Amino acid sequence: MKQTYQKTIYACFVGYIVQAIINNFVPLLFLTFESTYGIPLRQITMLITINFGIQLLVDLLSASFVDRIGYRLSIMLAHILAAAGLLGLAVLPELLPDAYAGLLISVMIYAFGGGLLEVLLSPIVESCPTDNKEKTICLLHSFYCWGHVGVVLFSTVFFRMFGIENWKILTCIWIIVPAFNAFAFAKAPLAPLVEDGEHGMTMLDLCKSRVFWLLMLMMMCAGASEQAVSQWASTFAERGLGVSKTVGDLAGPMAFAVLMGSARAFYGKFGDRIALDKFMIGSAVLCIMSYLCISLSPSPVLSLFGCAVCGLSVGIMWPGSFSRASASIRNGGTALFALLALAGDVGCSGGPTLVGYISSLASDDLKKGILAAVIFPVLLAVGILGLKKH
Repeated sequence: MKQTYQKTIYACFVGYIVQAIINNFVPLLFLTFESTYGIPLRQITMLITINFGIQLLVDLLSASFVDRIGYRLSIMLAHILAAAGLLGLAVLPELLPDAYAGLLISVMIYAFGGGLLEVLLSPIVESCPTDNKEKTICLLHSFYCWGHVGVVLFSTVFFRMFGIENWKILTCIWIIVPAFNAFAFAKAPLAPLVEDGEHGMTMLDLCKSRVFWLLMLMMMCAGASEQAVSQWASTFAERGLGVSKTVGDLAGPMAFAVLMGSARAFYGKFGDRIALDKFMIGSAVLCIMSYLCISLSPSPVLSLFGCAVCGLSVGIMWPGSFSRASASIRNGGTALFALLALAGDVGCSGGPTLVGYISSLASDDLKKGILAAVIFPVLLAVGILGLKKH
């Protein structure tokens, strides 16, 4: 890796920590919002839907304006919006007559920033001259996992020490991360995404490619395979082991995130010795086995173990699909990464939705819902094999 781009890579790592903050901090405060502002939990949980819905919209529209205003301004804007949204959380509910409106506006602001981060960070790293792009991309995406772990652990410690009633102070502390990184990107060198004299492909060009649709399938299944279990891991821990929510979150989602980050860090370290396609197919097989363990095991402890193994198995799927796309479609440009992010986010939304829908049809049996979702790692493996033929 050329030394001049080291700061750029580090800034992108921190960018995924920012993404983890804006996606995972507010859910820790749902019950606090309910008790403090008297907002029904049904309304509060809509904040997640709105957050990811706006990020999907940004994924779809970003290709049309990112190339016009440039990557530097776009990535700085993403961080500014993330910081502004977090500041709004601490201020707007008290300023506006309707506290929920303040929360909603704040989430919408940082959701735009989150959508831009998802679209921009991977192509910025891909454009940097590195010795092994697959390793660097995988290491990049591991920082979302470490950010998720850090948000939960640091917030839990803060609330234990100073009380959850001081959540606004913690919110202002989190603002430091995107604010600092915006300045880092102001000075970091950015390499062009496509070669000089060439133009990135348009969405229409991409849609004509059979390989592109295979990659979209892989990204959708990567997101679905990850979130179909991740979103329900805490429930498994609480119901199966009969523990408190705090312990359940640590045993479920935290274990999932740690092992997912470990898988990405492992490939980030040793990826030059391992063929990406083989690693992804092996991970897909392990993912299928973990789904079967979760859904068919009679033991709650084994089901929880399956959740943890699932985190390990899905680690390579998202960053690996990005890397395969970059290698398979040259000069895909911003449009390629924006559409891949869109497909991944559709999977992140669709996977848990399918689990919930099937579970509700089966008298709220989550195991049956997760068994149905095994189709996602199966299709991912099919996509990888299909891509190898092209």
